[in-house]
Amino acid sequence: MLKTYSMELAGRKLIIETGKLAGLSNGAVLVRYGETVVLSTATASASPRPEVDYFPLSVDYEEKLYSVGKIPGGFIRREGRPSERAILTSRVIDRPMRPLFPKDLRNDVVIVNTVLSVEQDNSPEIAALIGSSAAVSISDIPFNGPVGGVILGLIDGKIVINPGAEQREKSSMYVTLAGTKDKITMIEAGAVEVPDEVMLDAIMKGHAVIRDIVEFIDSIVKDTGKQKFKYESCDVPEDLFEAVKAEGYEEMRSAVLAVEKQDRDNAIAALTERLKSSLAEKFPETVSRIGDAVYTLEKKVVREYLFKENRRVDGRKMDEIRPLSAEVGILPRTHGSALFQRGQTQVLTTVTLGAMGEVQMLDGIELEESKRYMHHYNFPAYSVGEARTSRGPGRREIGHGALAERALEPVIPDEVSFPYAIRLVSEVLMSNGSTSQGSVCASTLALMDAGVPIKSPVAGISAGLIVNEDDPDDFKVFMDIQGIEDFFGDMDFKVAGTKKGITAIQVDIKVDGLTEDIIRQAFELTKAGRCMIIDDVILKTMPQPRENLSIYAPKIYTTSVEQDKIRDVIGPGGKVINKIIADTGVKIDIEEDGRVFVSGVDEEQCRKAISIIEGIGRNVEPGQVFTGKVVRIMTFGAFVEFLPGKEGLVHISKLDNKRVEKVEDVVAVGDEIMVKVIEIDRQGRINLSRKDAME
Repeated sequence: MLKTYSMELAGRKLIIETGKLAGLSNGAVLVRYGETVVLSTATASASPRPEVDYFPLSVDYEEKLYSVGKIPGGFIRREGRPSERAILTSRVIDRPMRPLFPKDLRNDVVIVNTVLSVEQDNSPEIAALIGSSAAVSISDIPFNGPVGGVILGLIDGKIVINPGAEQREKSSMYVTLAGTKDKITMIEAGAVEVPDEVMLDAIMKGHAVIRDIVEFIDSIVKDTGKQKFKYESCDVPEDLFEAVKAEGYEEMRSAVLAVEKQDRDNAIAALTERLKSSLAEKFPETVSRIGDAVYTLEKKVVREYLFKENRRVDGRKMDEIRPLSAEVGILPRTHGSALFQRGQTQVLTTVTLGAMGEVQMLDGIELEESKRYMHHYNFPAYSVGEARTSRGPGRREIGHGALAERALEPVIPDEVSFPYAIRLVSEVLMSNGSTSQGSVCASTLALMDAGVPIKSPVAGISAGLIVNEDDPDDFKVFMDIQGIEDFFGDMDFKVAGTKKGITAIQVDIKVDGLTEDIIRQAFELTKAGRCMIIDDVILKTMPQPRENLSIYAPKIYTTSVEQDKIRDVIGPGGKVINKIIADTGVKIDIEEDGRVFVSGVDEEQCRKAISIIEGIGRNVEPGQVFTGKVVRIMTFGAFVEFLPGKEGLVHISKLDNKRVEKVEDVVAVGDEIMVKVIEIDRQGRINLSRKDAME
């Protein structure tokens, strides 16, 4: 039976409908936010997957191009693999919800958001986040929610909730925020050097609106929610864990204190094998779970060191960053390169500069149609010492690349002052935590090495969290988490920015949320960390961007022509522009507004092409003098191409200051002669005179 519920959200109606669509899923809602419509469904498998040691949650965000009245591009003309934007949105929905499911649940849970209609002022991303939360909350799937979500903008110093399309263009930040009634569960932000205190204030104001959304979903659950199903817990059996702890506790305490990651992993692997041998006879039915029990013991030991002894496994203080180093210019043929290392995390970033015609074209439901600055991130298996073949970038790689892209985008010069398409690729060569923020630091240096005039250097650092399991209000926040602290800690709070302010945030948590005090401490630590990295590493390695681009980078020059002259530059069937390209060897890109970009390795040929284009774009007026080439001879005169694609007639009477019997007596095809424009008739035909030019 159809039921409809509504609330006011940022001055617009948010409507949730249940009971009509997708009735065979465990939970389904249709979300209407203005004219944006998203169908959110949640489905769980009937039985668990005991062979996995994680909660198998999958979140999909399906962009249907019919939602914005588009037919998909390509030969097949149907939606294919998810766009980068769709993958990032799926991650934004997954991260705030995953910690709220029972940790020992092993039933597959699949959340699918199908975007049916999009009004650009009302974000389908937020509709999908709210819809996912509502669908799971009213279902019989165990869930400690609901969560709500909003987008935060900052316009003229004022916080705006769920800004419209025009407001987003003016906003100096775009923050997707999610939370429960009491805590923040996810922050995903891009900003233009927004001060930390302004960002914190925005988050708190956004949380006030989230509380209203959570109460709204709670009211729906009370009216139509199902009773949660009972599930089979897949936790490690208590008696097995106690036996592992009794035999391996002291050895584990020694093992995790190894400074080198590989030494630690080897010691724990040896301990696991010893315990499997010694406990196999006592626990014949659960011997396969001994590895899980050892993992649980490792987690317990690491957390005890951090919380009870203020001791990190590598001996650092709680606010201390691992050893840092950086190099630039290590790859001779790339346009820019840099290597950044923090402890055992090592990232190599390269920069490639291209013509404006090489921008990435986007085919999605958003208003953005192209992307000039691209950042890609690769995480090969060898970076963590594993032997696996590459299968292309996964969701994590795409997410980390987008995070680094957001972090650096505010400092990239605009295309007027730096008319290049820019691609950065970060290769993770060694990983022991916080590779995404290592990518930010390496990328800043690579851009400076390439001679890109960035506005300010950007650095990234992460903060970790450990919460007392017996008292959630008792916690510790610490700087620069390494891999083992990421695995067993409660938070990875990544912040990138300049010394002036924040440019990007991404937060992953494993607890039920973050309080204002936790977020405030994380901001304080990460601000100190990024400023230290900028001063002590980035600026000491490269005080400022190189003055000149690499000799291997294309040279790009710009000019402009009047819009009604674009067709003259292109010529019939591209004849004129193709001739310029053939004669000079350059690449030419023309924008609809008349801007022209000429790129090539040879500076002289680029300038020659610019000169030709500017000549074509000039308005021809009587009295102007040109040097042209004779292209055709007729009995009554000679046709002269005096500008590329522009011809005029020199009548036989205007060829010389004396009488001419035959045109061929004065000129031949291919001759270069000076001519003067003497008339442009009503049909646009141009009459030239050699005689007047000679005078």
